[in-house]
Amino acid sequence: MKKFRMPDTYIIIFFVVVLASILTYVVPVGKFEMHKVTYITETGAEKTRNVPIPGSFQYEIDENGKELVKGIKFFEPGGEVGFSNYIFEGVTSGDKWGTAVGIVAFILIVGGAFGIILKTGAVETGIYSMINKSKNSDLIMIPVLFVLFSLGGAVFGMGEEAIPFAMLIIPIVVGMGYDSITGILLTYIPTQIGFATSWMNPFSVAVAQGVSGIPVLSGAGYRIFMWAFFTAFGVIYTIMYAKKVKKNPESSIAYKTDAYFRDDFKAAESKEAKFNLGHKLVILIMILGMAWVVYGVVKEGYYLPEIATQFVIMGVLSGIVGVVFKLNDMTINDIATSFRKGAEDLVGAALVVGMAKGIVLILGGTSADTPTVLNTILNSVANILGSMPAAFSAWVMYLFQSVFNFFVVSGSGQAALTMPIMAPLADLVGVTRQVAVLAFQLGDGFTNMIVPTSGILMAILGVAKVEWATWAKYQIKFQLFLFALGSVFVLFGVFSNFS
Repeated sequence: MKKFRMPDTYIIIFFVVVLASILTYVVPVGKFEMHKVTYITETGAEKTRNVPIPGSFQYEIDENGKELVKGIKFFEPGGEVGFSNYIFEGVTSGDKWGTAVGIVAFILIVGGAFGIILKTGAVETGIYSMINKSKNSDLIMIPVLFVLFSLGGAVFGMGEEAIPFAMLIIPIVVGMGYDSITGILLTYIPTQIGFATSWMNPFSVAVAQGVSGIPVLSGAGYRIFMWAFFTAFGVIYTIMYAKKVKKNPESSIAYKTDAYFRDDFKAAESKEAKFNLGHKLVILIMILGMAWVVYGVVKEGYYLPEIATQFVIMGVLSGIVGVVFKLNDMTINDIATSFRKGAEDLVGAALVVGMAKGIVLILGGTSADTPTVLNTILNSVANILGSMPAAFSAWVMYLFQSVFNFFVVSGSGQAALTMPIMAPLADLVGVTRQVAVLAFQLGDGFTNMIVPTSGILMAILGVAKVEWATWAKYQIKFQLFLFALGSVFVLFGVFSNFS
């Protein structure tokens, strides 16, 4: 028998779209009535959100007085969503501030900017120089980077910002004898651990607490302990994995695809290129540029449009330095061609973002006041939870939020959609609203590391040249560890009456 081969990411998403399409012929659509909720944010500002009213769910009724089952059509003209339209509609959905078109543009532009930077050869030459000087101190890098990225996720909801850092760090760790999986474990994974266990993340826990009617930033002590615990767990797990890969590089699931990075590193090594002034200037531009990005995100609230532009500036400046110092024999035309090549390398990842968004569009979208399949599923789960014991109900909330994140990967979006239903439901089953928020943030954050509908994850995997199916096969074990430990924290919150 031939050895089974995992299907391509595009094939997996296609079959998920088929399944979603079948659901539209089976599950009737429904919607909630909406009202505005005002709450005070962690900065003291007043914020208003339109959220569903608990118990207001109603099925859409057809002309015969029966619950309406829409059933997605194969093809829809006029810009509507049909089964065969899911790629185009997914790619063009949203706006420049988020999924999907904004993230697609962000991925391509940042990829192009890094294409220019990589063309200078400064990264490979810098890695070679650093390895010669660092000796055995590279393991110190793992806990330091992990904690910093985890703090980024916890404090300001770092997510998309991890993509350019992955572009920089993945080649470095592969050059050090690790693999691209280690690079993902050092960049994207800690941001999501921080995101999931945050005590102040403005995009998840703060929104969830606000719409649930509990003070924003309340329960910080328990969450800070939880963040420290999961971050320490992540550090230990990453160190163990990194040591294993360094001892036996061929044991890595990414060994074959990492040849892309190893070949670049060997080319720099074989040239015995000196780390000259031009290389140092490019590295300095990158360091100052990254500092500018972090400052902009934390202090000025920069997001996709601003960050993408910052990287364009970094790329162009690096290209000018490359031309002036003739790094890698660069010419002015190489600035353009390397930008194009960098964007081309991430076209596959960008398309996946749109395809994944197409799944949600097939199910009707994520608007609570529009008749959709997702609203019906949310209401059904809420009805089931109402008859369960407190502890089990809280655990099922956690399980539900983990699964629901497949469809609504936006933390603030999922909070605004589910928490107005889950918070009052928690009162009915004898669970504090703080525990309901805890179940949401853990379920939302941890599964961001594996769901193929996460545009950020798919972009990171595109940077690492790793197929989603390959990553999922590796990540499932880590997910089970996180889910088990998360269950312990949720249940302890119930028994300790966390509020």
